[in-house]
Amino acid sequence: MHLTSRVPELSPAKVSRMLTGLPEADGVEVVVKPLRYRYRPHLAAETDFDARTITLQIPEPFFPFGEIVAHGAKRRPGRSIRFIWLTEGVTFRTPREVLRFLYLHEWMHWYLHSLHGRGTSAETTCDRFALRNYRKREVTPADARSALRRTRTPQPSVEPNARRRRSTN
Repeated sequence: MHLTSRVPELSPAKVSRMLTGLPEADGVEVVVKPLRYRYRPHLAAETDFDARTITLQIPEPFFPFGEIVAHGAKRRPGRSIRFIWLTEGVTFRTPREVLRFLYLHEWMHWYLHSLHGRGTSAETTCDRFALRNYRKREVTPADARSALRRTRTPQPSVEPNARRRRSTN
């Protein structure tokens, strides 16, 4: 994997250390650029399949920020096809966390495109993969395959005498 950084504080060697343990996209150049934002930092990246590049943008100046990540959808009951987005709030405290999350998200697009012939419209799958793995030390293609299936998370056990609250929604 060839790395290029246009962020003065992040040399290619430092970016390489930040991305250690993540799967490599063979023959793809990873470019790190600054993201100049107007109101608040946010996540921004893209994969260009024709140019074989993954571009990751780091907010500049960097401040810890939160992002709501949609990692799945659940069908609502009824005759019409309507969905409820399944989301999780994430706080990115360091540029390393942002780089790892963005790289995993874009790597999943590359993985789906190169191995399955799709990948340009699988946002929730890519977000689910990045969300599950960006804090892990080692990430493998097996983790990518498991992200292709949205598995239900085990519900916490309820004590027998605990009262259940009813939702009025």
